[in-house]
Amino acid sequence: MRYRTLGALLIGAVLSLGVIERPAQALTTPEIVASSISTQCLDYQVIGICVWLNCSWSGCSIRTSVQVRHYIPELVVSSYENTGDNPWWEVATLSPPLGKALAGGQSTSDANRARHEHLRFKNVDAIGHPAGGAFSSFASAFGMSCAGAATPFQPYHLSTLDALAWRSGIPESLYPEALTPGMRELGQPGDLWGNVYPRSGFLTQVHDYKTAATTAQRSADIVTRTGQPHVYTPLVAESRDGYWPPGPVKEGDPSTHRWQRLTPGMSKSCRVWPDRGVTDTYGDRLDTGGDYAWSLWLPYRCCKRRGQTLLYAVP
Repeated sequence: MRYRTLGALLIGAVLSLGVIERPAQALTTPEIVASSISTQCLDYQVIGICVWLNCSWSGCSIRTSVQVRHYIPELVVSSYENTGDNPWWEVATLSPPLGKALAGGQSTSDANRARHEHLRFKNVDAIGHPAGGAFSSFASAFGMSCAGAATPFQPYHLSTLDALAWRSGIPESLYPEALTPGMRELGQPGDLWGNVYPRSGFLTQVHDYKTAATTAQRSADIVTRTGQPHVYTPLVAESRDGYWPPGPVKEGDPSTHRWQRLTPGMSKSCRVWPDRGVTDTYGDRLDTGGDYAWSLWLPYRCCKRRGQTLLYAVP
């Protein structure tokens, strides 16, 4: 219920904050909406047909419809240093630190270099992408388009409300995924970004961009699954005849998700991480304030219903 209330407040913020001067580097809702108009991220494909059985008083007939697959921007996932300083301006303006998690998110190496040289912490928020109708109109121009599952501006995971699990790693620090080297890790040979478990805000990593990306991946991993030991709202849709929503995201697997960088340096393309070679420094993606945001695109398949029963779909 609290997450729904926050979603309604965010919509109100977009309507009321337009006259307030914003910081020069802030990420705004219109910019996020505009970023969704990307053919590369959409990746629209006609992949087959659906065969329907249509029956009426005059008898039954076989009908077909085109089956398509494309990606939809479902979430804006922000990973940032100080609690309450989400780089999405409208969200930061409306949402001060909540609950008991009021401390800043600076890497602990800044506070105590002798003891925790490489341990960093990030707050993460996963909020419904605001594109809504603008993206639907864009996708529909290619033909049949699928409906997404996310509600614009709806908070799905706010690490400040998930403070116990996000700041302690309990109980996931004891999971096999957290204790087994090489299991559920984000990276590539020679370039380990971090382990997905435990899905908390702490990570041992010298590179700030890779820290932010890994914690964003953790949040997406939580949100796209049900029954996780976190405070969140699942982004999970039910499949039905002619409609196949995505499954859970899996790190490094573009068939389950793609990321679009929003800040710093908005991109019009989508990738999974890592998206560069082992020796690349990602220096152009570092933010001096430690604040990052991405759009999470998820794949959907669908076809137009042309009967009461779906007989089969190809492929």
